[in-house]
Amino acid sequence: MELIQLRLLGFPEFRLNGRPIELALRKAAALVIYLAEAGGPVAREVAATLLWPEADAEAARARLRRTLYKIRIAFGEEVISASAASLMVRAPLSVEADASAFEHACDAGLLDDAAGLYTSDYLAGFSLPDCPEFEEWVFFRREALRSRLVQALERLVEAKIAGGEPRDAVVHATRLAALDPLSESAHRHLIRAHLAAGDRAAAERQGETCTRLLRDELGVAPDPATLALLRASDAEVPRTRYVEVDGIHIAYQTVGSGPADIVLVPGFISHVERIWEDRSCRAWLNAVSRLGRLILFDRRGMGLSDRVGARPTVEATARDILAVMDAAGSRRAVLVGASEGGPGCIRFAVDHPDRLTGLVLWGSLAKGSHAPDYPFALTAAQYDLWQQRLLAGWGGPAEIETFAPSVAADRQARAWWAGLLRAASSPGAVAGLLQALRDADVRLLLSKVSAKTLVLHRTGDRAVRVEAGRYLAARIAGARFVEVEGEDHWFWVGEQGALLEGIGGMVRGG
Repeated sequence: MELIQLRLLGFPEFRLNGRPIELALRKAAALVIYLAEAGGPVAREVAATLLWPEADAEAARARLRRTLYKIRIAFGEEVISASAASLMVRAPLSVEADASAFEHACDAGLLDDAAGLYTSDYLAGFSLPDCPEFEEWVFFRREALRSRLVQALERLVEAKIAGGEPRDAVVHATRLAALDPLSESAHRHLIRAHLAAGDRAAAERQGETCTRLLRDELGVAPDPATLALLRASDAEVPRTRYVEVDGIHIAYQTVGSGPADIVLVPGFISHVERIWEDRSCRAWLNAVSRLGRLILFDRRGMGLSDRVGARPTVEATARDILAVMDAAGSRRAVLVGASEGGPGCIRFAVDHPDRLTGLVLWGSLAKGSHAPDYPFALTAAQYDLWQQRLLAGWGGPAEIETFAPSVAADRQARAWWAGLLRAASSPGAVAGLLQALRDADVRLLLSKVSAKTLVLHRTGDRAVRVEAGRYLAARIAGARFVEVEGEDHWFWVGEQGALLEGIGGMVRGG
C-alpha cells in the first residue's frame, strides 16, 4: 500500500513511500495537510473558500484546479481524488502523520512516546496570512495538541517521581515550565522533581526563578504552597490520583479530614492542580477542607482527566462522581455542584440517593439552553455566539468579565484564569463539551430528588441568571433557596459566607 507521511509538528514536510516531496507553493502544502487531517471528503467550495477567501467563486475554483495540478506534479502521481463536488486523499493511499501518532500515544497512555513525538508546535513557522479561516483552524489544532502535551508532561512528572526516576522527571518538568513560564503549578512540578533527584540547590534556584517571573510579569509573590515545597513539606500540596471509569482515567484529589466527605463537582472548566494557584480559590478550598474531607476531580475530557471518550453528559458525570467516591473510599458525601456541574449532581442524586447526605447547588441550572417554559437561558443562536466569543478569546482571560466581574481588572486573576483555560482544555476540545452542556436537560429529574437540598445563587450572576436557581429550588421537594448578593459566578470570589455556612450545615446534618 502506498503511504503519505506528514511531519506536522514543526514546519511541514511530506514524503511519499519514503521519498521526500517538495511543495514550494504554501497553499498546495496547506491543501494536502487539510485534506489529510480531514480524513474524508471535503467540499470543493469549502477548500476554495478556505485558501482563496478574497477571490470570487469562479476565480477560487480556477486557483484550486491549478493547485491540484501542482500537487500532482510534485508527488509524481495523483494523490488527491477530485470529483465535481469534493476532494479527498486518494484511496488506497494511507496517511501517516506525526500529530495523529502523538494523539494516539496519549490515548493509549504511552506518555513517554507522546512526549518524544512532540518535537515542535503544530505547523510551527508555517502560515497563510491572507487565509484567516485556515489560520483559525491551525490555531485550534495547535492549541489542542499543546494542551495534550501539557497534560502528558504533568502526568509523566508524577509517574517518574513515583517510579523512582527523578532525573527523567526533571527533564519533563523543565519542558513543562518552559511551555508556561507563569504557571506556578509547572514550577512546583520542577521544584518537586529537583528535590526528588536530591538536588536542593537546583530546586532553590527554580523557586527563585518562579518568584522573579511572578514579580516581574504579574507583580505578585508566589503562593505559600510553592514555598512550602522548599521547606520539604508536601503536606500543603494535595496529591493527584486517578481512577478508571468507562475506560477513561479521572483525576481526583482528597484534602483534609473530618466527620463527613464533601465532593465538589466543577463547572465547565477545571484543573485539580491549577485551581490551587489562585489565592482566593485556595483559601476557599482550604476552608471547605476544614469542614470535612474535600474530594475534587476533573470530569472526563477536562483538566488532568483523559481527553478522550464520550461527551461529558449528565449521565457520564454521575458515573464519574460514583467512581471517584468509590476510589476515595467515600460511602456517603455532601455533593456540591457548581454551575454546569449541577445537572450531573442531580442525576447522581436520583440514581444514588443512599450515597448522599445532602446536595448543594451553586449558580446552577436545570437546562443548558432556552425553551418556551425555560425562558431565562440563552437561545441556541445566542449560545453559539457566546461560544464563538469564548473560543476567540481562548489563551487569554476569556470571558472573565462575565464569570467574575469583581476581579476582572485584577492582573493576577486574569493571568491565572488564562493559564487555567490553556491547561484545562483547548478551543477545539472544549467546543464539544460546551455543546454537551448546551444540550443538558434535567428538568424531569428535579421532582425525583429526595436528598436534602440547598440552592444558592448570586442576585446579579452574569453567567447563569438567578431565575435558574429559583427554578431549581421551586421544583426540588423541600429545597431551600438562598439568594446571595453580587454579580460573580465563581463561588470563591465575592461573598462566600452563605455557601460555606450551607456546606457546614449539611456536614453537621443541620
